[in-house]
Amino acid sequence: MLRIMEEKTGLDAAALAGRILLQNGAEIFRVEETIERIAKSYGMEGNSSFVLSSGIFITEEKDDKHFYANVKHIPLSAAHLDKVAAVNQLSREIEEGKYTATEAIAELEKIQQMPEKPKWAQILASGIGSACFGYLFGGTYMDSIAAFIVGSLLWMFLCVMSKRKKRTTKIMLNLGGGMFLTSCAILIYQLGIGDRLSHIVIGSIIPLVPGVAFTNGIRDLANEDYISGIVRLVDALLIAFCIALGVGIVFTIYHRLTGGGMI
Repeated sequence: MLRIMEEKTGLDAAALAGRILLQNGAEIFRVEETIERIAKSYGMEGNSSFVLSSGIFITEEKDDKHFYANVKHIPLSAAHLDKVAAVNQLSREIEEGKYTATEAIAELEKIQQMPEKPKWAQILASGIGSACFGYLFGGTYMDSIAAFIVGSLLWMFLCVMSKRKKRTTKIMLNLGGGMFLTSCAILIYQLGIGDRLSHIVIGSIIPLVPGVAFTNGIRDLANEDYISGIVRLVDALLIAFCIALGVGIVFTIYHRLTGGGMI
């Protein structure tokens, strides 16, 4: 009986590791491989896992009987690659025998509760990223300065929206973000900061672009995880459509008011 409980704890650790990885933007093959490695490290040679973009199914078979099953629903969420890296490192240490199953679960819970970067750091990173991409896509130094301001304001807007008691849907958040950044870019451009409005908008839109989700979708398709790949690609394309729609709405209004001035 004690042996069975130890094995179950080992599989619980594998399931928790897979959940953290999938929740924070890891690829399907990475999740499946990590679950298998951790389970085998605790003597679970008969484990079988099936991972989708929003769920994990794990079973363990011994003596032709299933004595363990774990099913978890995991909704799509934003990527946190620091947690993915931490779980990857922990899985290697588990393979080396540095942790018991109980200790591994405790470490995984610590990883799950890792705090996000401070808001000021996120805002600064958004501004710097916007400025760099604005210059990379052909903008001037003044365009980069304007993009820095807009990118910083955009992340402040997203932080405020995320703190609301009533959760904003992903569609409305990205639609609103596209409209907000374009309105800010037009206002700053009208104040004389920046040379081309288009470069300011292109740079400041980068923090909203779902690059990780789109890349993971392509990788999942390449690894023949077709269901998960399609789901992630559709999610990324839907976000991109909402961003473009938000930008287009504000530009349309701007052109109507200014008579179609150059951007």
